[in-house]
Amino acid sequence: MTIIANRIDGRLIHGQVANLWATKLNITRFLVIDDEVSQSDIDKQSLKLATPSGIKLSVLPIEKAAININNGKYDSQRLMLIARKPDRFLQLLEYGVKLDELNVGNMSQSDETRSITKSISVTDTDIDVFKRLDDKGLKIVSQMVPNDETTNFMQLLNK
Repeated sequence: MTIIANRIDGRLIHGQVANLWATKLNITRFLVIDDEVSQSDIDKQSLKLATPSGIKLSVLPIEKAAININNGKYDSQRLMLIARKPDRFLQLLEYGVKLDELNVGNMSQSDETRSITKSISVTDTDIDVFKRLDDKGLKIVSQMVPNDETTNFMQLLNK
């Protein structure tokens, strides 16, 4: 399997992802999966600027990402999938992409969210999606940076 890591991070590519995670996991390509971001030239340009040299970047709608993964397009690479919200990963699973683990890194606070940790805030819809991901057998963890302890995210969610 070429998918080395799956991460939810509202900031998508930033210092922790670009430097710490990419280095630790020897990532060769970031694949940002998001229908809206893939349509925004400004967002895509910002992501290119945040991506370290030597790492490739793809910013794709969810269905196109699933097709590419399922067709083996990235089989020779070490891929890190990144999305802002859990529903993107649920859609990937529904398109037949095999995922083992999902790391919930950062979900920003808003008027509609409640805090689970100091860096993770979720809506009721997010909670429902996490439960569906869990029901599908996906291991969901929370780990901000590689040296942090891995925490069972569903236990955090159910507190």
